[in-house]
Amino acid sequence: MSHILVKRIKGTNDIFNDELKYWYHIERIFREIARRYNYSEMRTPIFEATELFIRGVGKETDVVQKQMYTFEDRGGRSITLRPEGTAPVIRAFLENDLSTGGLPKKFYYMGPIFRYEKPQAGRMRQFHQYGVELIGSSDPVADFETIKFAIDFLNAVGLRDYELRIGSIGCGKCRKEYKSALRKYYSDKYDQLCEDCKRRFNTNILRLLDCKIDAELAKSAPETTDYLCDECAEHFKKLRIYLDSLGIDYVVDGHLVRGLDYYTRTVFEIKHSSLGAQDTLIGGGRYDGLVEELGGRPTPSVGFAGGFERLILVLKQENIKIKDLPRCQVYIATVGEKARMYGLKLAENLRLKDISVDMDLMGRNLRNQLKHANRINARYSIILGDEELAREIAIFRDMDSGEQTEVDLDWMENYIAEKIKEGD
Repeated sequence: MSHILVKRIKGTNDIFNDELKYWYHIERIFREIARRYNYSEMRTPIFEATELFIRGVGKETDVVQKQMYTFEDRGGRSITLRPEGTAPVIRAFLENDLSTGGLPKKFYYMGPIFRYEKPQAGRMRQFHQYGVELIGSSDPVADFETIKFAIDFLNAVGLRDYELRIGSIGCGKCRKEYKSALRKYYSDKYDQLCEDCKRRFNTNILRLLDCKIDAELAKSAPETTDYLCDECAEHFKKLRIYLDSLGIDYVVDGHLVRGLDYYTRTVFEIKHSSLGAQDTLIGGGRYDGLVEELGGRPTPSVGFAGGFERLILVLKQENIKIKDLPRCQVYIATVGEKARMYGLKLAENLRLKDISVDMDLMGRNLRNQLKHANRINARYSIILGDEELAREIAIFRDMDSGEQTEVDLDWMENYIAEKIKEGD
């Protein structure tokens, strides 16, 4: 039998110990902001029919062309681990007929996302996203609310040094004219393009604007905001009015297109300079055609998503103070079988009072039990042996100060509860 250690797959991470405090911090605050904006949670499967992403995300996107984890299951079906969160939420919205009861419907989600790409800081092959989808409104005030939700969230987790960039890629009508201008711009630069962009030139020319290799060429390309039809221009104007009215700073970016094909009109990104080239914390926008593309009635929608890992990097770089994980409140150290039996009952009673308790499970002597209590950072310990049982007392130790007090066994549970309350 082989004893070689089986290791985690490249591009994945184990999350444990003190690292978890960042995850709890983000999850707690995101849920709280969602509650304030009246969003309900949506949990979708981590794998879906491959067709969902081909139709929803776009056949010519990098996500579909290069990054999806796709396989055939035992039933011969093509299955894909979800590479993004919006298409699954819309699929669930349609399949479960969630439009009943009126629109808009507002959902948030959190969970793992899978993309086969080179692992990098803040972006693994299995990474984790939080996101929101506001389904059913074409009003630019819905775009504003979505952006404001994202800003409120980043402020609540403790960030300040970020930049909001907004743009509009218009509707199908005005985008046609913009694509023509883009094709004309790149036509005499075709030989300078990377191989992927040479293919995209004919299949999906908007993707040339978010190519990292040809980024310099994109800087002088025509801007989307110069080719908006009257309706799209008015929509974008109203969004800016709403942002201005609440004093929200932003930069208009005429080259912002995002990497997925379902976007229409408003697109936005929130960037943070400390992340380098991969500087986007949150990205989103409007996707008015996606519901129809996936088999529903035309239903305008807007949303955003951000990555846990990338946000955690920034929280660490900015030295944002995060609440520590809860300490073990009480460690029960016992000597002798009678004391152990009493300790088991005491632990049970304390846990019923919502107090966290640990005790020896390894048969250690008293000295090593107290060493272990220190290692797990227990706040208090209770020392109990046959001698203490005979006297009907236990020794209560403050693990931070080292002070010890003898406490009657009949009063011990109340004494501990009072001490913990004082500490809070």
